[in-house]
Amino acid sequence: MTATDENERRTERRWEVCLDAVWEGKSGNYNARVTDLSEGGCYIDTMGEASEGEILNFKVLLPGGDWLVLSGEVAHKNAPLGFGVRFADLTEDQLEQLRSLIEELQRPHNPVTAILSF
Repeated sequence: MTATDENERRTERRWEVCLDAVWEGKSGNYNARVTDLSEGGCYIDTMGEASEGEILNFKVLLPGGDWLVLSGEVAHKNAPLGFGVRFADLTEDQLEQLRSLIEELQRPHNPVTAILSF
C-alpha cells in the first residue's frame, strides 16, 4: 500500500501536532513524538522499530501535563523514522480525552495569548 492509498482510506481529519510520547515495544520502552493525530490513529515519530500488525501500548503527554494512555495496531511503517498506528480498543474515557484534545486543536489560538504564555 502506498502513502497515497493510505491517505485516501482515512475518514477522520488529521491534525499536525508535536506531542511527547513513550511507547512500549517488544524490545523495551522508547521515547517518541506524535506528529499527526486523528480520532482513528496517529503517527509516532521514533527511532524504535515496530512491525506492521504489532499491537502497541503508548502514552501521549497532553498540553496540560497529564498522560493519555492509548493502544493501537501498527498500520504502516517508515523505518527508521516512525510508524502509523490505528487506535484499537479505546475505552469511552480514552476516546473522550482524545476528542477533547482534538477540540482544543481546532480552537483558534490568540497570538497575543500565545506570546504572553512563554
